[in-house]
Amino acid sequence: MSQPVITLYDVPSTIPQPWAPNIWRIRFILNYKRLHYRTVWVDFSEVEATLRSINAPPTSVRSDGRPVYSLPVVLDPLRSRSSPVILSNANAIAEYLEVTYPARPIFPEGSRAVQSLFVHYVQENFAKPLLPILVPLTHQTLPERSQAHFRAAGAAPSQRTLSGPQKEQAWRVVKEQFDFLAAILDKNAGSDGNGVVAMGHDVSYADFSICSVL
Repeated sequence: MSQPVITLYDVPSTIPQPWAPNIWRIRFILNYKRLHYRTVWVDFSEVEATLRSINAPPTSVRSDGRPVYSLPVVLDPLRSRSSPVILSNANAIAEYLEVTYPARPIFPEGSRAVQSLFVHYVQENFAKPLLPILVPLTHQTLPERSQAHFRAAGAAPSQRTLSGPQKEQAWRVVKEQFDFLAAILDKNAGSDGNGVVAMGHDVSYADFSICSVL
């Protein structure tokens, strides 16, 4: 039977290619595993309504109990089920795709715990220092409708542009994290000089977490 077409929900911008790091993580996995998928583009202002309409689970819950809906979300119309599988949260989606489509694995045997720690490091220590620099730039490339959405919420990222000294400090922190990560990855370089990925020679989820930020 032909492979079902998975739906990946993504957010658009004014540039031709996808841009959101967390969603790129899933796009890398789908491409690496050679799975058939299509992209549905959802404007920021329509994310919650769209995800509620397909019964997607919330990504998290606020302290006041209100659900938070965010992307990526994947819908998989498995032939063996009467209803599709709908998942949110990049890590949960990655685990699901690995179990359901084990060909071309992204979690080499015995590496899930170490990779989970590595991905957590990339998110908390490698990506976060980039946010003060990237968020204002990203805001400028969003469609006007998305920019208006943030302005209406009183949280337009462009209003938080860094001053000169602040930007220099932000870049120093970013460089420190880039240097640290480079030093860690260099530990895998063997005599052949080809150990350039997190697991040495096998491409894995950890590599997609880095590449999605880059």
